[in-house]
Amino acid sequence: MEMKIEKRDWVFLLLCLVVGVVAEEAFLWDQIGISYFVFITAFYAIFYWRFRSFSFSHQRLGYLVLISIWLLALSYYLYDIPMFYALNILAIPALVIFHLVLITSPKKMEWNKLSFLFYALLRLGNGILYSFRFVARITGILKKSSNPKQYDVWKKVLIGIAISVPILFVVLNLLASADTQFERLLSNFPNLLSFNPETVFRFVAILIYTFGFFGFLQVLLHKKIQVVQKEGTSTPLALDGIITLTVLLLLDLVYVLFVAVQFKYFFSGTLESGYTYAQYARRGFFELLFVTLINLTVTTVVIPFTKNALGGLKKTIQLALTVLVLSSGVLLVSAFMRMAMYEDAYGFTFTRVLVTSFMIFLMVIFAYTLVKIWLERLSLFHFYFMASIIFYTGINLVNFDQIVVDRNIARFETTGKIDIHYLNRLSSTGVLGLIDLYEKNPDIPGLEELLKQRKADREYIKSDTWQSHNLTRDKAYKKLGQLDL
Repeated sequence: MEMKIEKRDWVFLLLCLVVGVVAEEAFLWDQIGISYFVFITAFYAIFYWRFRSFSFSHQRLGYLVLISIWLLALSYYLYDIPMFYALNILAIPALVIFHLVLITSPKKMEWNKLSFLFYALLRLGNGILYSFRFVARITGILKKSSNPKQYDVWKKVLIGIAISVPILFVVLNLLASADTQFERLLSNFPNLLSFNPETVFRFVAILIYTFGFFGFLQVLLHKKIQVVQKEGTSTPLALDGIITLTVLLLLDLVYVLFVAVQFKYFFSGTLESGYTYAQYARRGFFELLFVTLINLTVTTVVIPFTKNALGGLKKTIQLALTVLVLSSGVLLVSAFMRMAMYEDAYGFTFTRVLVTSFMIFLMVIFAYTLVKIWLERLSLFHFYFMASIIFYTGINLVNFDQIVVDRNIARFETTGKIDIHYLNRLSSTGVLGLIDLYEKNPDIPGLEELLKQRKADREYIKSDTWQSHNLTRDKAYKKLGQLDL
């Protein structure tokens, strides 16, 4: 079936070209800062213009994902934490694709099923195919509208130019290196005779962005995919109740014994001989966290696959799951207390604060799971997914580096201990913290020399272009310039 190209398709392609240029400017010229927010604004502007008469589905979840996308893009302007900088390069596009596929999918489609992932991948694949077919259609139109002999001549000329470009690039550079006069001659010619690989790369990037956006959005708008819901008599997967209960009871027995030991240590004030609280905190922390994640996995597998159990067996499984979840809660509290003691002994780092926040997140997850054990109508996946998006967006906006700086300075005021070199390795927030610390305590050994070095190197954090403009980085640059050492 031949593809029909309408006037509005050309208009939309032109708008996608504009957004393609914005994407190339935002991501390929300098360090990402406010440019990500500018790109997201431009992209969603053309999306909502193109889909202005479209009836969206799953809008409640869609709004949550959309808000997260905008906030994550804004975080590139607010902070410059390296880990989130790298993660969000992948996380934001993934959320954008999920959001667009979600709100344009059939209203009866269940997004929490594995089939939705295949549906999204199919839409992406169709978008790529659409772009190739669109280009092929344009080529066909041009071929029909021109003289066949002239078309063949121009096609061969273009092929010859394409073959000649890399050869000319090598030859011209060699000749320019061999003769100064020839090099000057070339320099007087327009840039048409010189080959700039960067310019070609940027042009190709704009085309990829343009047709990527165009094809994907066109497919979401026009190409309908019928989602067939299979209504068969197939028996749903289930776990044997007796086997499951046996496994749960054995796990519960181990955890109850471990919990008793934890209560002995943490609530009686006694420890094994030869251990300080800091040493005990360091011992086994990640093992506890890993065991907790195993328990969460066991619980989330058992709940849906034993829902068909009946009578006393079902109640017993629910009780065993409750004990497992409550024991996991105690393990989390134990790990949390170990981390708190470890931070008191050795100070605060980004990783330690991040792990602490993750444990708080797990506590929320376990609390909901405990309720789900007894209220079967609740959906685990829905809550886990939405809670994960909220958690990830939240940790991007909280500025963990600022928490690390504040907690370490507070610890310094109490103990007189601080690792200024670690704060210096943080993002620009760490530099601001060192400046504040110097203004209050200029006599800290090595601090003045460290700030002198940072001031000498302050140009490295300067936002030279609009793309890299970042609030925290610019603030650090200004305060370093005003610092009197």
